[in-house]
Amino acid sequence: PQTRIHLLNVRPRMSRYLARHVNRQDRDRWHQEEAEKALRPARDLLDKHGIPYVAHVEKGDTAETVVAKARDLRCDCILISTARKDSLNRLLGASVTNRILALTDIPVEIVVGRDVSNLESIGIPAGVGLGIAGLIMLVLD
Repeated sequence: PQTRIHLLNVRPRMSRYLARHVNRQDRDRWHQEEAEKALRPARDLLDKHGIPYVAHVEKGDTAETVVAKARDLRCDCILISTARKDSLNRLLGASVTNRILALTDIPVEIVVGRDVSNLESIGIPAGVGLGIAGLIMLVLD
């Protein structure tokens, strides 16, 4: 009964170039619609089970905004989802998950998404792996 759930969707800021050509009301409406699409599955699940929550939409850098909002709301835990990444992307990418972990002292729980293929797990994207396999098969013929 004491648990409060806060859903958060962080929208990236629109570039200054685009912002000059789209009025603020239209930008805000677009951000809200996109946030609603992103939050819909979580809202549906919580609604289905009668679990109360508060939804928030913020604009800014994802990692910094998540940490700041969790701090402002005095959250005891940050729960985030992440897609599995291949080793090349883990090596080269500055993941939001890693940045959140680096920026906060609030405990973070991570829910991991789908599995990557065997080729992706060693850093070869699936499409490239299939292309290489096709070339090898052509050479063997």
